[in-house]
Amino acid sequence: MTHGVLPDSAIRAMVERGEIAAALPLVSGQIQPASLDLRLGTVAYRIRASFLAGRGTRVETKLADFEMHRMDLSHGAVLEKGCVYLVPLMEGLALPEGITAVANAKSSTGRLDLLTRVITDGGTEFDRIPEGYTGPLYAEICPRSFSVLVRPGMRLNQIRFRRGQAVLSDAELTALHAAEPLVTGEAVIDAGLGFSVDLLPETGDLVGYRAKPHTGVIDLDRIGHYLAADFWEELRTREGRIILDPGAFYILVSREAVTIPPDYAAEMAPYLAMVGEFRVHYAGFFDPGFGHGAAGGTGSRGVLEVRCHEAPFVLEHGQVVGRLVYERMTARPERLYGTGIASNYQGQGLKLAKHFRAG
Repeated sequence: MTHGVLPDSAIRAMVERGEIAAALPLVSGQIQPASLDLRLGTVAYRIRASFLAGRGTRVETKLADFEMHRMDLSHGAVLEKGCVYLVPLMEGLALPEGITAVANAKSSTGRLDLLTRVITDGGTEFDRIPEGYTGPLYAEICPRSFSVLVRPGMRLNQIRFRRGQAVLSDAELTALHAAEPLVTGEAVIDAGLGFSVDLLPETGDLVGYRAKPHTGVIDLDRIGHYLAADFWEELRTREGRIILDPGAFYILVSREAVTIPPDYAAEMAPYLAMVGEFRVHYAGFFDPGFGHGAAGGTGSRGVLEVRCHEAPFVLEHGQVVGRLVYERMTARPERLYGTGIASNYQGQGLKLAKHFRAG
């Protein structure tokens, strides 16, 4: 069998075979070109601390030790900034032999600084699900910058299924770039395709946004509703340099525009920790077709979700801050990102989550 990431058609087949189960039938748009959106269930547990179940232990067992109180989400409930919650998801798995899964936050989730990870019974890692796993899925949610209003059925996480390993080697990635340019400018290929931060835009001096520390609640169902200025400070510079503040959250943009060809998927991985006191990315999946044919075929920029750690850190224009790891698909998806589906960030530049509007 072909190794690689499973496309939408294969995910539908998994649903039909019962390898993906759900408390309610899947909804339109839940199956993406190379992933499945996961839906919140009807209850949230406020917990004292983040945890993993550990080998041989069910999440429910650990939950009994760490639960503080539970909340009914049926009519909406606020998950408060700085608190940790556990929400059983509507979807569960019965993975067959040879199929593994990896979860990640959706783009809008990451851009709201919602630390959101999937855990499982017997799990020893966040967001990683081994072959043969049968059981429920849970979302651990920790709002870092903004309190959010959530309801059952909201989709904060997504899950990608793989058969074997199909990560492109540097030589294969170099050959693919030669056949179909993956990035504007020089391709920095080292355990993936490197990308850097843009702090000298072609027009103007707006280079990013910093989350304000004291804001109102964001209802995740309200699209284009909130005034950006009420939640974000604009970052402007003409020097090609900004100083990141410890504990602050930033939205920046890559200098390069990237392309994911239709027969490939990619995942954003953080760069080596030694390069600085910050972390890049919460939402790391790039679907087949991202940037493909966008803006005249020049690709789409990657939005960078950046959190600074213990010390102030100077970030310079063109500094490499992350890398894209490319993988083969087992087959081309029936629908590509930005083609016939609601793809909010195709052809993007510097862009906040879909909940905000300018003005």
